[in-house]
Amino acid sequence: MIVALVGLPGSGKSTVGRQLARRLQIPFADTDHWIEQRLGCSIRSYFEREGEERFRDFEESAIDEITAGAQGVIATGGGSVLRPGNRQWLNQRTSVVYPRSTPEEVFRRLRHDMNRPLLQVADPLARLRELYAQRDPLYHETAHCVIDIGRPSVSALVQTIIAQLGLTRQPPDPTADTEPPADT
Repeated sequence: MIVALVGLPGSGKSTVGRQLARRLQIPFADTDHWIEQRLGCSIRSYFEREGEERFRDFEESAIDEITAGAQGVIATGGGSVLRPGNRQWLNQRTSVVYPRSTPEEVFRRLRHDMNRPLLQVADPLARLRELYAQRDPLYHETAHCVIDIGRPSVSALVQTIIAQLGLTRQPPDPTADTEPPADT
């Protein structure tokens, strides 16, 4: 079983994915971190040096490789759905969850983050609105499950994903931000 999370940059995919993997006791992979390890530099540096198109080429090969695995939870980059091949691999090889956040919610979380190359513009909120308008239909096309997240806790989101996908509940990780099981 592979679960992939898609959504805007800063929508909580990595945080939720890490907790979901702990809860299900399966590996976790963040495609952006995976890519940075292989590139030997930050995505921001690579973007500046090589451009977005070259980055998307590299991202596409990464998603192909990562989704060919046996099991795990994958947090994808916000623009991973821009390539048709990525949407196809994610949709066919994984159970895709779209934790949907509004551009305004994401802006509140990211307004001081200087490591997001697509948000290093004069008006990041306007840029997030543009990204949302462009990508939201692609996230919907790719996802098996859409969850409007608002501001619930990470543990509540993990629980919702488990319920929505009908995943087997695992014993909670004592180091994770979890609530006591409701069925005891």
